[in-house]
Amino acid sequence: MKTLLYRETEAPSSRKQSHDQSHPKPFIVNPVIIKPRGGIMKAVFVLTLFAFSSFAGMAQLMPNDSVYRVQRLKKPIVIDGNWNKAVWQKISPVDLTHFMGPIPPFRPTAQAKMMYDDDYVYVIFQVHDKYVRSIVEKQNGPVSTDACVEFFFSPDTALRAKYFNLEINAGGTPLMAYHLHKQREYPLFTPEDFSTITIAHSLPSKVDPQITEPITWTLEYRLPLALLEKYGSVVRPKKGITWRGNFYKIASKSTNPHWITWAKIDLPTPTFHSPQFFGTLLFQ
Repeated sequence: MKTLLYRETEAPSSRKQSHDQSHPKPFIVNPVIIKPRGGIMKAVFVLTLFAFSSFAGMAQLMPNDSVYRVQRLKKPIVIDGNWNKAVWQKISPVDLTHFMGPIPPFRPTAQAKMMYDDDYVYVIFQVHDKYVRSIVEKQNGPVSTDACVEFFFSPDTALRAKYFNLEINAGGTPLMAYHLHKQREYPLFTPEDFSTITIAHSLPSKVDPQITEPITWTLEYRLPLALLEKYGSVVRPKKGITWRGNFYKIASKSTNPHWITWAKIDLPTPTFHSPQFFGTLLFQ
């Protein structure tokens, strides 16, 4: 397998500001001997906390309240970008409601749904949008500058600092990589890899000039589990298994820039690469 390796060249403050809290140091109990007046020796224990540097750091490690129950798909479906097809109508959506950074003049609304079977995970987005532009047509290009939807996820909760990011603009151009949180180099998926992901989108592959009127667009894909296993540890979905993840809507370079999340990210600036804030994906 030919592996593309990307080296992060942006300033750390622009994308990955948070500390890797996936393996915090434990609370430590230190025995201390105190000799009080009267010469009587007494042993006491003093709790000292080394696990976190601040209450803010502790808050980042608290379980996220966002939980999505992922239903099992009973038979194969056609990937066509149709939000209203019968099989998706039976699935509850997640709502992307948390804005990061400046609130845009127009607030897009976005929903996502997810299913699974023995070999794939299936995801569909629906976005009510304005000021839509999608010009990046090169795989692994800066698709998040366009109207774009994203799914970040850790498929092994024992390795919460390791996660995939799949970002696809409204025209269907993907970017995907496998990350170790805070690591500045990571493998990008190859054209051969992308050929195994089925993607359908309602808008043309290139949208330019931007669409300034209200528009609803959709994007749907089927992602092979075997492809994920080429890059990292994957606990295959079945009833009772949990993954961690987050769904995003972004258009960072549009005339209406915005950053929207499903599970809330409690950071001062937009930073989607924040696995410590992932919600829970509970497979049914």
